[in-house]
Amino acid sequence: MVLAHRTPLQVQRFLRSLPYNRETCGPTLRTFRGVVCAGEAHCLEAVLTAATILEQHGNPPLVLDLESQDNLDHVLLLYRRGRRWGSVARSRDAGLHGRRPVFRSVRDLVLSYVDPYVDGSGRIVGYGTAQLDELTRADWRLGEVNVWSVERALYRIPHRRLVTSDRRYERALRRYRIFREAHPHAPAAYYRGRESWL
Repeated sequence: MVLAHRTPLQVQRFLRSLPYNRETCGPTLRTFRGVVCAGEAHCLEAVLTAATILEQHGNPPLVLDLESQDNLDHVLLLYRRGRRWGSVARSRDAGLHGRRPVFRSVRDLVLSYVDPYVDGSGRIVGYGTAQLDELTRADWRLGEVNVWSVERALYRIPHRRLVTSDRRYERALRRYRIFREAHPHAPAAYYRGRESWL
């Protein structure tokens, strides 16, 4: 049973076991119920799934939206252990999955995603947090239809600017392009800080 997963690590492993939803039949934004029925999830669907499971074990449904310069945001579920922050996430990119609760602030957590976010067009330029229940009245847990209101609400939440150096970005982009040319289909997992990955 899916709800038997009690910890962020167990939920992260469950999400990684699902095929990534590439929306080959058209865009979707499935609820937890929809993900379980379909057996696949993209990043925001994974967040709704993780939030539904982990709130049963005392974790509030707090989401983190990473704003990108190419308007392809990435969404994660935030959680705390003591005073430290971690995340649960699903992505096509290995470096954008969840993090262990080792970060002193949400900003520090966001910084751990800066280099892995860089691909041909992506670069984190801001981030925002929100409680799912405050974003929408839609039933993102058990509803049977797409919950587009969640996505629309995420675009409207206040985002803090994140400024990183152009030099860092250019170095990360150069390294990514070299890696991708040599390994067209391999996951990019060469980043520092991998010990914090969930």
